[in-house]
Amino acid sequence: MDVIVLAGGFGTRLRPWTQHVPKPLIPILDRTMIEHVVSILPEEMVDKVLIAAGYGIEQMRNHFATLDLPYEVVIVEETEPLGTGGAIANCREHLGEGTCCVINGDLLTSLRVDEMLSAHKASGTLASISLWEVEDPSRFGVADFDSESTRICRFQEKPPREEAYSNLINAGTYLLEPEVFDRMPEGAFSMERVVFPELAELGELSGFPFEGHFVDAGTPPSYIEAVQTSIRNKAWIGGASTGDHNWFGTDVTVASTSHVSGSAVDSSCQIGDSCTIVSSALLNSVSVETGVSISGCMIGRNVQIGEGSNLQNVVVDHRSIVPAGHVQNGGVFPTAD
Repeated sequence: MDVIVLAGGFGTRLRPWTQHVPKPLIPILDRTMIEHVVSILPEEMVDKVLIAAGYGIEQMRNHFATLDLPYEVVIVEETEPLGTGGAIANCREHLGEGTCCVINGDLLTSLRVDEMLSAHKASGTLASISLWEVEDPSRFGVADFDSESTRICRFQEKPPREEAYSNLINAGTYLLEPEVFDRMPEGAFSMERVVFPELAELGELSGFPFEGHFVDAGTPPSYIEAVQTSIRNKAWIGGASTGDHNWFGTDVTVASTSHVSGSAVDSSCQIGDSCTIVSSALLNSVSVETGVSISGCMIGRNVQIGEGSNLQNVVVDHRSIVPAGHVQNGGVFPTAD
């Protein structure tokens, strides 16, 4: 099976980190986001992974050239924004003849793709969508799902909450037969608004609900959630878990009077006395001086955080120097102005 990873966005909500690397290459523990995404694929099922990307093309090519993977990786460039459907159609010339799998490039899920593929083949439909139950479906594509037939009878994209068909949303992994490509228009378009509603009406769209975890890592809070989910699932290659649901890389020093919980602290970080770090991610070579409080933050690599600083829900750019006593809640550091 060939796999398409949709990674065409600019990752604006994760700036300033994504001004240095494309979102798929942002670290989560000691692997990139896109490596976590494709880790749900059983390696023996995959022939080729196509990454549909519009930004940081050379960086991604260089990164994957360093990895020893059991399948071929091809970066398929979008020279202009194509939407989810246009990005998939743009990969067609690189695909084989069989069923292909499509995954959103910022999703960490517990989906079993092998089980989904078996259900898809049994259904006999042209396409299947993974489904996840949420309390408020208004920000997502929503499925009117018949559990007996496994068909999605109707599909709607981002409806008002009171008009939603159900609480089952499009969870960002699709299985498509080659015939689906014949139904795609030219240029930019949305699978969710153009193709899926038509397939549902024809009885050619199946759903695959699953349980476990589902995290869209596209915002700072959800990035932290993705980090914590990866810690719970021991999704690292090196480093180690510590108490209080943490992951530490190598050569991390934490003063005995400091407390770290629900956080990832990458290699060569030093945390001084009387610090509190909660629900945060520190990339490598961060220095935290005495009496610092950090909560819900993304701290870039080679950052120095001055004594007595208090940071809550802040994205700190790489190589920044946070002055002593700095207090900030929300936003980025340094600020644009």
